[in-house]
Amino acid sequence: MEEAQNKPKRPPNVCIPWDEKHKEFPKIQGDTEIVKRTWEEIDALGYTFIWHCLVSF
Repeated sequence: MEEAQNKPKRPPNVCIPWDEKHKEFPKIQGDTEIVKRTWEEIDALGYTFIWHCLVSF
């Protein structure tokens, strides 16, 4: 039961949230919203792929 309480809360349909991922990047010189939106789109595709593999096989 304690392990469930220690797990990070993630929004639905997200593998790695932007709030965690952007900490790995150096300072972004351009528009961070474009990078954020692109990351969220790619992350959603990864989540969909994993979910599809889970339910298809």
